[in-house]
This record gives sequence, structure tokens and C-alpha cells, in this order.
Amino acid sequence: MSRSGSSSRRGRLACALAAGALATAGLTGTAAHAVPTGPRAAAPEVGIQYNPDGDAGQCGGRTGQQWATSPDWTQPIRFDTDGRPGGCQLAFGVYDPDNTFAGASISYAFYVNPGGDSGQCGAQGTYQMPIRPFQTFGPSVRVDTDNRSGYCNLTLAVSGRSDIGLDVQFYPDGDAGQCKNYLPAGQYRTAYAGNPVTVGIDADNRPGGCQFLLRLRRF
Repeated sequence: MSRSGSSSRRGRLACALAAGALATAGLTGTAAHAVPTGPRAAAPEVGIQYNPDGDAGQCGGRTGQQWATSPDWTQPIRFDTDGRPGGCQLAFGVYDPDNTFAGASISYAFYVNPGGDSGQCGAQGTYQMPIRPFQTFGPSVRVDTDNRSGYCNLTLAVSGRSDIGLDVQFYPDGDAGQCKNYLPAGQYRTAYAGNPVTVGIDADNRPGGCQFLLRLRRF
């Protein structure tokens, strides 16, 4: 056998092996060239800070700081201020580690109802709920409703984004007259761009109090 014939057969064998390798690569090409999936974005969290500054029995439910991962509900806080000393300090914040809510603005406003005794509603004003990559809260307002006339309106508002909602549960566990604009337990109103939600806190010496929960989500 000539060397040229042997070389020719070796060449044909090499070509066949190369073709097989290319066919195999074609079968697995999708996996080989798939774009790797990056880590999932960390979900934002909504936070409530709720502390008594007098008789702690007036500020029930989950006191201190709490954070609920979107779209979970916070644990309920409970307003039951009355003639006992002190009141309840209340503030809100949003933890957004991956800038998911870029461009959004969320605020909370706290004012006495027209004609009411303003001493029941401390630090009245409109404040931004900070949206930050670390856990922090906006300024505290103070709930100290009792048998004085009137009550405090708490308004939550969203702007800047049309795909974000802040759900609000607010319901009585006693005399329903203490919880203005309430819905039955388990039902909620949603604050979204152009649609704020207001609840009225009128806790006093009547039986029971008002339960309050939040949930932050994207539509």
C-alpha cells in the first residue's frame, strides 16, 4: 500500500470524526450558548415603626420595628389610645435593595379632622416614606386620640409609578365608630398613583380598638 493511499484514508477518517463532533455540538448548542441567568432581584420590603411613649397598653399588636417582604402583609398594629398617659409613635419606610421602585414616591400625611382637637394628632404634616437600599424610617407622627372631640386622619399616597400599590387593611375589633373609613377584616383599599387612601383613627374609651396592616406590591 502506498503512503499516499494511507494518508488519504487517515484524512477521510479525520473528516468523519470532525463532522461527528460538529453534529454533537449542534445537539447541545442551545445549552452551550444559553445566556446564564443572573441572581434574582431582592424583593422590596415595607416597614412600620410603632412604639408607645406612655402606657404601652394603648399601642397593641406588633410594636417596635417590622419589615414585610413584598407582596406579604405586615403584622397588624393596634390603635387603642384613650385617657391613659401617652400615645403611640408611628413611622413608615421602604427597603429597596435593588432599586426596584426607582421613580416611585410614597407619602404619609397625618392631620386632625376639620374641627377636631389637634392635640390628639402629634407632628402633623405630610412626610415621604423613604425608599432606600437600607432599612430606615421617615419622621414619626403621634397618635393620642381620646375622648376629646375629633380624630386623626392618616392618608397614604403613591406617585411617580403606575405599577405600584400600597394595600391598607383597617378594621375594628370592638366599637366600629373608632375606626373611620374601615372595611371588614381581610378586605383592603389600595393606594396607587392618583388614588390615595385615608383612614381615621378615633380610638377612645369605647370598647376595642383599630387594627392596621400594610402590603406593598407591583401590579
